[in-house]
Amino acid sequence: MIPNAPPDCLQRLTVYKSGHLRVINGANLGDAMCFADELILDDIYRLTALAVPLRLALSTDHLPPYRIGRKTETGQPGADVFLDAALTFMAGDGSTTECLLLVEVDPDGNAVEVYTMPLAPLNPDLDYALVGIDRDAALPKFAQSACVSFTKGTMITMSTGAQTPVEALKIGDRVLTRDNGPQEIRWIGQLTTRATGAFAPIVIKAGALHNLGDLVVSPDHRLFIYQRSDQLGAGRNELLVRARHLVNDDTVYVREGGYIDYYQMLFDHHQIIFAEGIAAESMLVDQRTSGALPEDMALRLTDLLPQHGESAAQDLEVQETLLKRPDAADLLRRSTCS
Repeated sequence: MIPNAPPDCLQRLTVYKSGHLRVINGANLGDAMCFADELILDDIYRLTALAVPLRLALSTDHLPPYRIGRKTETGQPGADVFLDAALTFMAGDGSTTECLLLVEVDPDGNAVEVYTMPLAPLNPDLDYALVGIDRDAALPKFAQSACVSFTKGTMITMSTGAQTPVEALKIGDRVLTRDNGPQEIRWIGQLTTRATGAFAPIVIKAGALHNLGDLVVSPDHRLFIYQRSDQLGAGRNELLVRARHLVNDDTVYVREGGYIDYYQMLFDHHQIIFAEGIAAESMLVDQRTSGALPEDMALRLTDLLPQHGESAAQDLEVQETLLKRPDAADLLRRSTCS
């Protein structure tokens, strides 16, 4: 159970509607993407000419099933959404792409739409053979794609002021936090995955935000920024900014290719800690990310960490629209010095 989840917390997924991905060769020739039970391995899929990626907003403030939130580009706000399966597609060159299936239902439980959520971009010029259907892998992949994660080698500030690489941390180690002083680590997660799509890390080069070294984090990892002057126009000085919203292909960029080692840290409360000398959040367990925890821990989370969802910083996230400018990272860097 998720303790003390903040109200109306939304995550926006990039998805295709069922009719945007169709079988062009195979047993289900001409059919749109459908439930896992009706899919057949080795069918060949292709994005249609009208396929457009859409943003599906999901609320993460209550237990599953997931629920479509406000200001969504697709789907009916308030409708339930179920996670169906993880799919693996193979292109002609042998490369593989994973996708997740989500099913929207009406109040009577009838399916009204099936969404495909690619974990790496689908190329409209390529054909994809369906080579894998895995229901058990869907939940952990869905959760991991949303987890805030540091990468191997990231230097974390300890309660003593010492700098320790994230991979050397242990449960019980005391880390310096911005708001609550030294805090013990309650759980550490680790994932090694292909660095593509939703799992391709964001590199924030040394100095871009006054960080001491390159900070490499998962795309949705939020950084804490204190503006001495509100140059961004957010209406406040304290901000949480997602790493992917700062990409400018210069001082902040996406690093695609190869494999990446991700690490997550869990404390009694959601915390702001220090990585490479700048403030960044720890893992926050919500309806979606709870799937990354061991099952026994996820079921007992309210008992183990009853105040985990409490966070002084949780309401500080900056709207993406304010960051849709190529100089956003530079503006934030300068605003911390002025």
